[in-house]
Amino acid sequence: MEENVQQHKRRPRYKGTHPRSYKEKYKELNPEKYADTIQKVIGKGSTPAGMHISICVQEILDFLNIQPGQQGLDATLGYGGHTKEMLKCLKGNGHIYGLDVDPIESEKTKKRLKEQGYGEDILTVKLLNFANIDQVAQEAGTFDFVLADLGVSSMQLDNPDRGFSYKTEGPLDLRMNPEKGISAAERLRTITQEELEGMLVENSDEPYARQISKEVVEEIKRGGRMETTIDLRKAVEKALSFLPEGEQKEAVKKACQRTFQALRIDINEEFEVLYSFLEKLPSVLKPGGRVAILTFHSGEDRMVKKSFKRFAREGVYKEVCKDVIRPSAQECVRNGRAKCTKMRWAIKA
Repeated sequence: MEENVQQHKRRPRYKGTHPRSYKEKYKELNPEKYADTIQKVIGKGSTPAGMHISICVQEILDFLNIQPGQQGLDATLGYGGHTKEMLKCLKGNGHIYGLDVDPIESEKTKKRLKEQGYGEDILTVKLLNFANIDQVAQEAGTFDFVLADLGVSSMQLDNPDRGFSYKTEGPLDLRMNPEKGISAAERLRTITQEELEGMLVENSDEPYARQISKEVVEEIKRGGRMETTIDLRKAVEKALSFLPEGEQKEAVKKACQRTFQALRIDINEEFEVLYSFLEKLPSVLKPGGRVAILTFHSGEDRMVKKSFKRFAREGVYKEVCKDVIRPSAQECVRNGRAKCTKMRWAIKA
């Protein structure tokens, strides 16, 4: 008797140990397709390619205290992990608006959530910068709760096409919305050493800002390329070659992280966007409305802390968190990207 055996299909292998194109190195970005391996990857403290593990979910839900019938705003939709958990709290009654400037990932997230039962009757996704929350409030009215996760999503970090990571080769882009503005590569073509040094200090507290900015600008003047993530990483490596050999690897790693962060903040005008969001925030909250914000570096956290304290002094917020909330040690083990996260909250008067 002929058995109906389903033939196992092997995952496609990449071409050789040194692929010609960086795209051939790119991991499969359809984690749902490999559900059996996701938990193994997460169990090792890593994030599966194409997936984002939401941070401080329980802490956020505990604070927001979402009730059925309420209206909320996820100002930074991303992969939709936080949004999904907040939607569950509504129990089919209420509405959440999700904003994102990334046309590539927001469309994927909208489709993913719809397939999980969260359609337009309960979720509205808008391709909009969260600096423009007042525009959403004009249409939807004020909100019972607001969440903003200021971190770069893992899908963006893991996609070489986006140029967010120094670890993988790809175009030096770094734009949240690749359809608008100029890329990081274009920005560097005309930058001065003084300007780049100031950017590195202001946006990421880079201790080797002078050495890195000097090497990058001089390399471009010599006719060198600064078009890919690897080009910039090599410039950082060369700039720090004066360090003792035993210190270089770790120093280069951290300097690359800070350099890419500084450029990303500049390209996307992240501080200006955050300032605008924080200024408009009280006007979109209902009386007693709650807001939680996750930050990932000191510059962001300082801005949130100062804004909350100022509005509290002015009586706009009736209560703000006294101490920053951090992910548990267990969560940091499960998700290494959670380690630098800080959460702050406020309640509208």
